[in-house]
Amino acid sequence: MASLHPLYSMAKDWKETDFQWPVLFIGHGSPMNGIEDNEFSRTWAQLGKDIPKPKAVLVISAHWLTTGTHITAMEHPQTIHDFGGFPKELFEVQYPAKGCPELALETKNLITMTPVGLDHEWGLDHGTWTIVRHMYPKADIPVLQLSIDYNKPASYHYDLGKQLLALRKKGVLIIGSGNMIHNLRMVAWDKLSEPEYGYDWANEMNTLFKEKLRDRDFQSLVSYEKLGSAAKLAIPTPDHYYPMLYALGLCKKNESISFFNDKLVGGSLNMTSIKIG
Repeated sequence: MASLHPLYSMAKDWKETDFQWPVLFIGHGSPMNGIEDNEFSRTWAQLGKDIPKPKAVLVISAHWLTTGTHITAMEHPQTIHDFGGFPKELFEVQYPAKGCPELALETKNLITMTPVGLDHEWGLDHGTWTIVRHMYPKADIPVLQLSIDYNKPASYHYDLGKQLLALRKKGVLIIGSGNMIHNLRMVAWDKLSEPEYGYDWANEMNTLFKEKLRDRDFQSLVSYEKLGSAAKLAIPTPDHYYPMLYALGLCKKNESISFFNDKLVGGSLNMTSIKIG
């Protein structure tokens, strides 16, 4: 486990420090990644060691879609098994990280573009715990989720990400969890064991997304509907795409952007992930 950064502050009033935590967008893929020892989960575990230990983790998960924007504000969030057809072992997983009502209120007050509801019913869905349990297996860091208002356009989510910027200096690791390319209806189930198999359009979009990110052409990624027919196949619905826009909104000028887990799975999914800062 990574040691605390020397500039890290345990102050409960969430004062800013001189250190700015990185931002992650993680392709979470199958829920089975939450219990499997594979190249994706091993990379997540390594991130937990490489990144200075945060005071808290805030996740924007593709699996909490709401009307309005909400943040979990309970002391003890439940582990949500929001999937079906998987082994019993996956349903038995509990990730007992605490919540942090103080951070929920801090985040609510930072966001001025829309009211933010303090939620006491949701918890940690698989877009969150399947990743974070590999990063922080001791569950000794508070974890919160910010919901995705599914009635709003892509630009809303990008702009909302910008309003979370101060949290990066308050000891909060912010993670967007989804997949850039996510078309479950077209998954080639017979190709899941074939390394890096992707349809031509998926390969095209994986390359294009990375080019836009390297060029810092975020506006093209916000206006993804204009990227052509391949983009329509890659993003048939934007639920798994929107979490990346929060991460891009948090990217400051001239910050480094690097890629990890850059793989296609089952033809129509990608695990390509980004680290900012």
